[in-house]
Amino acid sequence: MNPLLTVEDLVVEFKISKAKFRAPDGVSFTVMRDECVGFVGESGSGKSVTALAIMGLVPKPQGRVLRGKIVFDGTDLLKTDEHPRGKKISMVFQNPLNSLNPNLKIGKQLTEVLEEHYGMSYRQAMERVVQVMKQLGIPDPEEMVKRYPFEYSGGMRQRVMIAMAMLCEPKLLIADEPTTALDVTIQAQIIQLFKQLKNQSKTSILFISHDLSVISQIADRIIVMYAGKICEISPMKELFEKPLHPYTVGLISSIPDMKERKTRLKSIEGNVPSLVDPPSGCRFHPRCQQKMKKCIESEPPLFSIQGREVKCWLYEGVEE
Repeated sequence: MNPLLTVEDLVVEFKISKAKFRAPDGVSFTVMRDECVGFVGESGSGKSVTALAIMGLVPKPQGRVLRGKIVFDGTDLLKTDEHPRGKKISMVFQNPLNSLNPNLKIGKQLTEVLEEHYGMSYRQAMERVVQVMKQLGIPDPEEMVKRYPFEYSGGMRQRVMIAMAMLCEPKLLIADEPTTALDVTIQAQIIQLFKQLKNQSKTSILFISHDLSVISQIADRIIVMYAGKICEISPMKELFEKPLHPYTVGLISSIPDMKERKTRLKSIEGNVPSLVDPPSGCRFHPRCQQKMKKCIESEPPLFSIQGREVKCWLYEGVEE
């Protein structure tokens, strides 16, 4: 089966003042049809910029796609003038309050999507909006469409953003930290909502988060990023049972275990490197307990290990 989305050697470069840096830097991955891929990594690793590049929304003039391919449903999005954003590809942004117009009622903002992409009348669009809001568990949608964003709770605003993204029944939904700043109960509801959408609408999902415990509840496969590079790509179950990359090992070991009482949580020593002047070789080597001379001197490729991929010299010679 052909992937719905294929990203090859994607490099996005930013220039701020006299400084230049790249994130993502040479990233390649796929998203299959009817699959949820989790994208995880610390802030600044390049997760959100990768999503913006797929959407054709890299902020200009400071940012630009330097090279790479982004092939969606057979079309290279970097070579087309008609980007399918909003129709075939939709995105749920991290902060719904910033993404919604505070001066327009919710109903107006949602109907505009259908009027723009499908030429629906306002009445037709409103009927569709109410239907989708009902599917997403928004109570009394006929009344809620008359309200402004500030009249919604955080969880309800996030549901509205998901409704906006799903109105055109996209093939790919990108969710950028959709559960951040929500309490645990609302987080669980939103994750369940994405599962429901994937199962019912057969929509592929690229789910971005810095929280592995959140990713584990929804992803089929997980991509781990660090300092602009992909460290590991693995099916979700195998990643948690046997993480390969030392960075992934550190991330998983730092997840709090509610069954154990400990005075201190585990953490990865050191800090994320500056992308303006990244380390030589493997970018994780300054924080890695298993680094070798080779790790400092040269960057490892992605090695294939039993259907998984890992960017680490520890796995040289043990490829499939």
